[in-house]
Amino acid sequence: MAERHVNVGWAEGLHARPASLFVRAATAAGVPVMIAKGGGQPVNAASMLAVLGLGAQSGDEVVLSSQAEGAEAALDRLAKLVAEGLEELPETV
Repeated sequence: MAERHVNVGWAEGLHARPASLFVRAATAAGVPVMIAKGGGQPVNAASMLAVLGLGAQSGDEVVLSSQAEGAEAALDRLAKLVAEGLEELPETV
């Protein structure tokens, strides 16, 4: 299983607009991705309700994971999006 541990870079955490950006990127990743907060239960990263339900705040550590073959690049792009708190989807996502 591939994993990335990152701290949430958005000032407002994974809420509203940032969560929407993240969910769109996770959906576009082409592989199933899970996200968990601080050792909690992983949830589907492509589900807006599940991501909002994490309650991830700025600076909180989240774990992105996937069991799919070839998930490394997708997790790298998603980790960059979360860690840097980007305001729009990178072209490569």
